[in-house]
Order: sequence, then structure tokens, then C-alpha cells
Amino acid sequence: MEVAQVKAEIIQLRKEIKRHNRKYYELDAPEISDYEYDKLMTRLKDLEAAYPEFITPTSPTQMVGGTARREAGKLVAHDVPMLSLQDVFNREDVENFINDAIEKLGAPEFVVEEKIDGLSMALRYVDGKFTQAVTRGDGINQGEDVTENARVIDDVVQQLVDAPKYFEIRGEVYMTRKNFAATNARQEKLGLKTFANPRNCAAGTLRQLDSRIVRERKLSMFVFNLQKIDGVEISSHVDAYNFMVRNGIKIIHGYKVCRTFDEVWRAIEEIGARRESLDYDIDGAVVKVNSFAEREKLGATSKFPRWAVAYKYPPDERETVLRDIELSVGRTGRITPTAIFDAVNLNGTKVERATLHNQDFIDGLGVNIGDTIKVYKSGEIIPRVSGVVKSVNSKPFKIPDTCPVCNHKLDREETAADYRCVNPNCPAQLENHLLNFVGRNAMDIKGLGETAIPKLIGEGLVKNIADVYKLHMHRDELLAKKIFGLEKSTDKILAAIEESKKNSPAKLLTGLGIFGVGSAAARDLIQHFGGLEELAKASPEDLQAVPDIGEVTARHVRSFFDDADNLKILAELKEMNLTMEAEKKIFAEDSPIAGKSFVLTGKLEKFTRDEASALITERGGLVKGSVSKNTDYVIVGEKAGSKLKKAQELGIKTLTEDDFEKLLAE
Repeated sequence: MEVAQVKAEIIQLRKEIKRHNRKYYELDAPEISDYEYDKLMTRLKDLEAAYPEFITPTSPTQMVGGTARREAGKLVAHDVPMLSLQDVFNREDVENFINDAIEKLGAPEFVVEEKIDGLSMALRYVDGKFTQAVTRGDGINQGEDVTENARVIDDVVQQLVDAPKYFEIRGEVYMTRKNFAATNARQEKLGLKTFANPRNCAAGTLRQLDSRIVRERKLSMFVFNLQKIDGVEISSHVDAYNFMVRNGIKIIHGYKVCRTFDEVWRAIEEIGARRESLDYDIDGAVVKVNSFAEREKLGATSKFPRWAVAYKYPPDERETVLRDIELSVGRTGRITPTAIFDAVNLNGTKVERATLHNQDFIDGLGVNIGDTIKVYKSGEIIPRVSGVVKSVNSKPFKIPDTCPVCNHKLDREETAADYRCVNPNCPAQLENHLLNFVGRNAMDIKGLGETAIPKLIGEGLVKNIADVYKLHMHRDELLAKKIFGLEKSTDKILAAIEESKKNSPAKLLTGLGIFGVGSAAARDLIQHFGGLEELAKASPEDLQAVPDIGEVTARHVRSFFDDADNLKILAELKEMNLTMEAEKKIFAEDSPIAGKSFVLTGKLEKFTRDEASALITERGGLVKGSVSKNTDYVIVGEKAGSKLKKAQELGIKTLTEDDFEKLLAE
């Protein structure tokens, strides 16, 4: 290969790896598996080793990982660097590491333990009391303060039995497979994006601004290293683990102390053999020198300690024949193709199905029905198809234009990969549609929720949102089957349904489940058109005249009101006296709120966001989702992020909650 070609490939590899680093470390949304990423990094390392003149300080091979995200919380300086580990991929690499350590140290002990697939976090204790939690961030200088979120993780000990003057440990925050499945089930019911794997979910959760979400998702933590201790003498990794166990700290279990390469390799194989039986994901095995004094002798590079390596298990890959591609409709209308193939065994699990994501993914792999394909499972729960081995008399596959459940025409944005059924009455989406309709941001019918709605659907009492307002006619059946409980509970919920008829048309519009129309867009549309009847007549151009309503949302709104079934349901709702038109209000010309544009940011203490938004819109103001030069006020709560920064840059007036209350009083 010519030198110019080498340089061009190095530049391209760096660009690609940096993009994947940002997706993994900062956005918690990786696009490729660990194995695929490792192949890119290995290729870059090989090229840089052969052509060292092209190595730069900013190359991914010379840097630790991601950057600290300001919006996740304040940045904190690292007391001890949180370095990554050197990855090795075969027996020979492990043996070289062991032999090198023996040559330099004589007869060192090694500790072999699981490498948990999660997010690294350091815990700091002062006089035995937990004081701060910090993410890895850039690994060298600073990380993100996630103390409040760490406090609600059960595995984080708040008070030590012993009380060293200062004590810092490092561990991995992860999510069990059981809690991951429960979290994704909740996300689907709420119509929110699901997580690709437990690692993404744990990382995204730990960086939440609301610790209640962290508590709800039930994160876990294993501690794997002593970073620093003052006041107590500890000489080895195992001694540190013993100290931690005495203090109730959960450490990596099942570790082995070894003295020879054969013992180390046997321990690595034992960890690999039990991977599938664990309730959490691991992506390798770590080999560490036990003695802290010997670690000091070996030292570290700018990126890795020389006293440890991480062995990455190769992906378990099998060849099989693709027999069919099935389509399923998710609760949000997303169409997902699934490969059906002859059963294979992957990492001890029988597998005969794997997601194919979307049509672009199928076309990119060149997968046809009848092909011999490669299937692998690289530390993830969901198996993947990695490519085609051979094609003989195979049949191409294209996702059809209509929904496989309701036959409604599918929608696909020009810039998006997914097909979606936008029929809110599609049976596959009914539960999610109803949960949205009765939810707090929409009709806010208390008592109707995740427990009652599946029962109502199962009994055939509710087939669309209009049927909710006919439930009073089935009171006897509701009582007999105890769907809402006893008589008092049933009558209370029926009364709440009746009361919801008085809700604003903006809440009703939110509940209709039009793709792209949440509570903010619904408020803007009703403010502009005055009600649902005028909105139903609006052209796409009229709709786009509303601030923050783009071409895609306008098209979905128009499509909704062009559908005869939707119009029939709206006519039923009107006949049952739901509020379809906004009350016309006259505001004083000198009102400080009427006609003004507001943005909310941070955590509010005196109001919920919905309450604050309602107070503004009821007085003729506008609530927007982003800050622009046209914004009049930004209401700032705790831990405000990038919106506050932008407001300050644009010179827009900011209000505390007290300031906002004074404005309301005027």
C-alpha cells in the first residue's frame, strides 16, 4: 500500500472511531457491536505501529475515551485518573502480558475477574461517609458529578463501618437483564424510545437529571478497584477487596488469584463458560497484578496501566439458513422485520430469530430469504445478523406499503429508516394509544392506567378512545368483573372520565396520538386555530405557519384529519360533549404574559412543567421547547442546562420560580 493510501485510511479510521466514541461514551447510543469497534481500533493501531510518523496526540489510540457532558451535571476534577485498560483478543496476547510481568517482577500474583459491561463511576468517602460520585468523563482530568443519582442505587454504601480519612473506589454501574427488560417494557408502554442493551440503559439512566428515574430503573454496581485510601495501610488488590467486603461494599464476585499463565487462562475460560448464566452482561475478563507495590513498578502509559489487561471474548458466530422475514408492529407503530432461521446455539442459548431493524439494514447486508447467513451474539441480549455467506435461489424482501395488522398505509419519512403505521386505531397500538389518551399530559383520567386498560381491551369493552366515554353504560359488567375494583373505586373512575370532558381541546389533541404532536405542539396548534374543527380544515401550508410546526408534523396532522375513521371518532367525542373549541379570552394589552414566548429549563420545585405551561397558556402566553432570539423569558429551575446557557448568550431575560410567581400576580 502506498504511503498516501495509508495516511488516507488512518484519517478515515480516526474519524469513524471518534464518531463511534461519541455515540458510545457521550450519547449512550452505539451503532456497532464491541467486536466491530475493536476491529476498527486494531486496524488503526496496526497502521500507526507500521507508520509511527502519522501518530498524533489526538488520535483515538492516544486518548482515554469520551468527554464529560456538561448537561449531565457539574464537572468534577479527578483525584485519581480513571484510565481504560489495554484490550487483548487471543491467548498469545495474554501469555505475553503474563510473561512480561514475570520477567520484570519475579513471581507476581495475578487476579482474574469479570469485566462488567456498564459505566465506570468513582465513589468518594470522607471519614467513612459517602460524599461524591463521579463518572469517568475524559478519564484524565474531569468527570460528571452524579452524586444524587448514586445515592438512590442500592449497591452504593452510604456509611462505612471503618472510617478512613479519605477513601475512593471505582466500580461499574450496570443493569441486570431483568431490570433492563422491565425498563424497556415501560418505555414501550409510554411510547418512548427503547434502549439497545443494558449498558446503554445504565449509562443513560446514570446521567439523568431526575434521580427518581434512576430509582425507578433500579441500577446496580460492582466495585473493582481501590483508587486511593488515607489512614489505612492496604498492600494488594485482594486485601482491598477484603476491606470493602467488611464495609458492606459489593465487589466483583468469583475472582481468582493465579500465579502462572496456565492458571490465568483457565480462570478466563471459566468466566467465559458462565457468561450466559449471569444476570448481567460482561464483555471480557480482566487480568491484574495483585500487589500495589508491583503495580507502581510497572507504571502506566498516558492511556493504560501496564499492570492490567482486558481479554475480550470472540463473538460466538454461526452459519444458518434464513427461512423467512416476519413483520411486527410495535406499540408506537414502528414496523420491525425479524429474521427467522434454522435454530443455532449461541453462547449456550438456542437462537432462531434476530432483528433486522429496518429496510435499509436489510438492503445494506444484502440479505434475501433463502440465504445462508452469519448470526452472532457479542455480549448483547439480542442476536444479530452480520452478513451473507452465500445466496442460492434466494428471494429479495421488501417491506410492503401497508400495515400487516390493520392494512393502513405505512408512512416513511424521507430522512428516516423506519416504516411506521400511523393509524391510531391499529389494534397493535391500541394499548399504547389508550395509555397516551388517559395520561397526565392528555386527558389525565386518574385510575385508568397500565393495570386497567389491558383488562378493558381483553374484555372487548374498549376498541378506540371514544369507547372510554361509553364505559358508564357497562357499569354492571365492570363491577361483576372487578376491572376497577369494588363499587366505590368504579364510580370514582367513571366520575373522573365524565369530568375529563371539560378538559381543554389542547389536552384532547394531545390524546389523539397524532405522530409528532405532543403537549407543546398541541397547545400551539389550538392557540393558533382556536379549536379542533378549524384545525381539521387547515392545509399543510396553514399548519406550517404555526411556529415550531414543520413539514413532517404538518403532514401527519393533515393525514389524521383526512382519515374517515378518525373523523368518525371525533364526531362521537363531540356528540358526547367533549370540549372541542378553546374558550375565547380577552387579555389586557399591557399583560406581561399575553403574547410572550416562554421556555422552561431545569427542575422546577413549585410547579410541574405541565402546571407552569398551563398557567402561561391560560394567560395568553406561548410555551416553546427551545430558546431562540424570539424567546421573551426563560424560567430557570435547578440544574438548568444548555437552554440557560443559550439564553445568557442571547441576552434573554431569565426568571426564577419566585420571579415567575410575581409575573403571574401582575
